[in-house]
This record gives sequence, C-alpha cells and structure tokens, in this order.
Amino acid sequence: RNSTRQLTSQLVGSKNKDDAPHELESQFVLRLPTEYASTVRCIAQSSSMNLKDRLTIELHADGRHGIVRVDRVPLACKLVDLPCILESLKTVDKKTFYKTADVCQMLVCTLDGDLYPPLEEPTGTVDPKKKKDKDKDKKFVWNHGITCPLKNTRKRRFRKTAKKKYIESPDVEKEVKRLLSTDAEAVSVRWEVIAEDETKEADNHGSLANLDSSPGTSGHKMGHGSSAQRDELREIFNDISSSSDDEEDEGDLRHEDEDLNIMDMEEDLVRQLQDKLNESSDVMEYQMQIDGVKAKLKETRARKKQQEDLIMKVENQALKNRFQALLNEIIHQEEREMEQVMLSEEDGKGHFKTASVYELMLVMSYKCDELLSLVSSSICSKGATTLLE
Repeated sequence: RNSTRQLTSQLVGSKNKDDAPHELESQFVLRLPTEYASTVRCIAQSSSMNLKDRLTIELHADGRHGIVRVDRVPLACKLVDLPCILESLKTVDKKTFYKTADVCQMLVCTLDGDLYPPLEEPTGTVDPKKKKDKDKDKKFVWNHGITCPLKNTRKRRFRKTAKKKYIESPDVEKEVKRLLSTDAEAVSVRWEVIAEDETKEADNHGSLANLDSSPGTSGHKMGHGSSAQRDELREIFNDISSSSDDEEDEGDLRHEDEDLNIMDMEEDLVRQLQDKLNESSDVMEYQMQIDGVKAKLKETRARKKQQEDLIMKVENQALKNRFQALLNEIIHQEEREMEQVMLSEEDGKGHFKTASVYELMLVMSYKCDELLSLVSSSICSKGATTLLE
C-alpha cells in the first residue's frame, strides 16, 4: 500500500552544487511506501531544523530517475507525468484557501527498484531525439490518478490522441495564392459559411414543417372534392323538385301547401348535407392530426428504448445518472404525447358520430322523396278520375 505526500522544492536538498538554479517554488507529489510516508509526515509536521539531513532527493542526469533518502535509507524513485494537472491550495485559517501551484508530476519511490538504472543508448538508424521522445511518452506517463477510483483513468476516460496529418506547406501556399488571385480577378465574389450542425438542424426543421403542412394540403384537396359533391347533390335535388312540381296539380290548394312544405324540407336537407360535408372534411383533418401525434409517440418510444439500452451498458455511475435524467425527460414527454393522442381520439369520435348521423339523414331524405313522389302521383291519378266522372 502506498501513501502520498506533497513537498516543495524549498524543503528538498541537493548535494550537487553545480546544478542550475531551481525555481522559487515548484510542487510535485511524493509517493512513498507506508512506513516511510508516516516518517516523512512527522518530519514535515515537526518543522525541525535538520530536515535536509533526514530527507534528501537526488535526481540523475536523465531527470527521470533518482534516489530519495529517508533517515539515510535509500529508495529508488522515478518521476512520472500525471494524467492531468492538479491544483495545490493552502490555508491559514482553514476557511480561506489560496492556490499556490499546478502539480503535474509525481515522484514514485520503491524499495525494490534500481538505485542506478543503466542508461539506454539508441541503436540502429532511428534518430536519437525521436526515440528519446517516444520513450518519455511511453515509460514516464502515469496511467492512474492519485486516488483509488481513478485507476487506469487515462485509458478509461481520456480520448486517444489524434494522429497529425502532415501536409507539404509549399503546395498549400500555392493553392492559397491561386484562390486569392482568382478572387481578385473576378468581377463579383459570393461566399457562404456552412456548418454541419446547422445543416442537420435545417433538415430536421424541414421534415417537421412537412409533417405540419401535410394536413393543410390534404384538406385543400378535400375541399375541391367536397364542392363537386355539393354540385351533384344540388342537381339531384333540383331534378327531384322539378319532377314533383310537374306531377302536382296546380289547381288544388291543399297540394300547393304540401308542395311548399316539401320544398322547405328539401332546402333544410341541402343545408344539412352541406354542413355534413364540412364536418367530414374536419373529421379527415382530425384524423391526420391524430396520425401525426401517433408518429411522434412512436419516435419517442424508440428513443426511450435506445436510452434504456445505453444505461444498461454504461458502468460509470455519474454518466449513468445523467442518462437516467434524460430518460426521465423522455418518459414525461411520452406521457404528454399519450394524453394528447387520447384527447384527439375523443374529439375525433364526436366528429365521427356527427358524420354518421348526417349520413342517416341523407338516406332518410331519399326515402322521403320517393314516398312523396308516389303520394303525389297517386293523388294526381285520383283527381283525374274524379274530373272524368
């Protein structure tokens, strides 16, 4: 088990006097075995004057390996790079904290390490500088944080470094010069900046606009059909009324009153049928709206299923909580859309009932016209026989 301890370069002594002058204050994390960590903690808290004699740090020429001596016990150490920068704070009254430095390295001490590791010499045709940089990136990069939950955090939470694509600069400069020269020679120049996110949003808005406009277009087409049906119905009723007028006896006052009543009934039926046609167009519009709401509800349920599968696959608790919050929002949206579908269906049922009532009235009107024509023809025949007698 290891323990961490933070020290500054002011507390660290160096025996080599020819080294370059250090910074005024630079901080790093010192990780020691458990027994030595408690000793160093007591030394730092006691503020003893012989700190340099009890704790010393020496780094080798490579700047990555060294020796740490705690009470004259040598420990092999290696300087590694942390996954990210840590902020170091200090306080005097335990209420107000001041930032003192950014910690980006850690000195790891071990008992079984080599005090003087051999220096690796570059071999082959590889450039020594490039090989040294690669070794630093691989060997001295620490994959873990300073706490247990951050074990292997560099691979679990950090994105991989993208490879650089090198492009020859002379070709790029030539292309830029060519474009600038063509712009200068052109009579007029028109340019437009298009981002991928904006195009995607525009496509989404366009699809929603099409869905919203579809009921209107269908309603317009239905309007033409309904006007044609109205004309046909008017012609039918005009033919019926004209035939009934020709067959009736103009001299009989009683039959004239009956004819007037029949004409009034026909006008009422025409108005009712016109209202029925208008109601049928409204019913179709309601049906289109219900279909649109059901399609949105289907999409919401698909998003809900996808979000649930994603939550099952994620292991990170914080990310899982965030996905759960999004899932709750989707569930609320699904409930709202279900209520909207139910309300729309209830309104549609009322319109459907009205349409069926008008259809029944239309059938009854045709039956009444047939009966009236039969009655009028029989009355006319009886009147003719009485006149002959």
